[in-house]
Amino acid sequence: MIDRDAYVEKAKANIDKWNAEIDKMQANAKEAQADAKIKYEKQLAEMRKQREEAEAKMKEAQQASDAAWDDMHKGFEQAWDSLSESFQSAMKRFK
Repeated sequence: MIDRDAYVEKAKANIDKWNAEIDKMQANAKEAQADAKIKYEKQLAEMRKQREEAEAKMKEAQQASDAAWDDMHKGFEQAWDSLSESFQSAMKRFK
């Protein structure tokens, strides 16, 4: 079983990485032509939404009691994996 603190640290590291990717994509969007800019903005909105969902899950994990964490950790892992896959998929559309 994964330790709650380790889960939170892993989530924070991934969110920091996602923030850097969003910032890089935002810079690219500013340089893009009008039609490409619309696509960038749409993808950026999707990525930000996924990041916000991940941050919410991380906060839930931080605030969960030890007993609740024991019951919830598998659900958190599945939710995190799904968010991570969605974020990576959105990011790949930029490359």
